[in-house]
Amino acid sequence: MAFSDVNLTRARDIVARYPRPKSAILPLAHLAQDQDGWLTAEAMEEIAVLTGVTPAEVQGTCSFYTMFKRRPCGSLLVSVCTNVTCLVTGGPAILRHLTERYGDDDDVTVEEVECLAACGGAPALQVNYEYHEQLTPEIAEALVDDYKAGRRTPRTISGAQR
Repeated sequence: MAFSDVNLTRARDIVARYPRPKSAILPLAHLAQDQDGWLTAEAMEEIAVLTGVTPAEVQGTCSFYTMFKRRPCGSLLVSVCTNVTCLVTGGPAILRHLTERYGDDDDVTVEEVECLAACGGAPALQVNYEYHEQLTPEIAEALVDDYKAGRRTPRTISGAQR
């Protein structure tokens, strides 16, 4: 079972709120990610059973949204925008720099995201969904180092115990 006993009860309550069980896929995915910190294959299978769809439908739905993580994440999730405005102002260089710097660091997960809707402050990134703008690779690294060292307090990315 992917859901804990308490969350399985919550999941069934969530499904009961919808006239079509399939409509509960997204709230159930949030519940599973809050429990485990990421969306496991087992959780997607259990969501499929609860909603009467195939696991492939659940995976297809959840893979569309960048907020659902399909692998374990570090306690710091660094999301670097590389869309149009960030592309021309240095987003890809920031992504490369942070990926090289933190690639082997289990505490930091660096990911590329399509758009953070922060074009006025590009290039931009988020650390645990908190915005930071007008960055260079060096400023971005110093920012992440500040979070790692406890000089900045990150938001938690889920209710999961890590």
